[in-house]
Amino acid sequence: MTHDVISVRSLPDYELLVSFEDGEQRRFSVKPYLGFPAYQPLAEPSRFTAAHIFNGTVEWPGDIDISPDTLYIAGERLNPANS
Repeated sequence: MTHDVISVRSLPDYELLVSFEDGEQRRFSVKPYLGFPAYQPLAEPSRFTAAHIFNGTVEWPGDIDISPDTLYIAGERLNPANS
């Protein structure tokens, strides 16, 4: 089941703080993805910090996005849902 992103904040060292509709918060590192051509533009800090929500996922200018499933599954869980 896909969990929609309801907020995102850029953190230092190419990390994101992502909140989901079920109350979960995850910290997700984009750093390992910067070597892939689709994500290389995000190596520019000003572009990375332009992360925003679009249709329940995180998106950046230039039609760069990342699956909410990836953010949820690979992100470090910061708090238990509904606690």
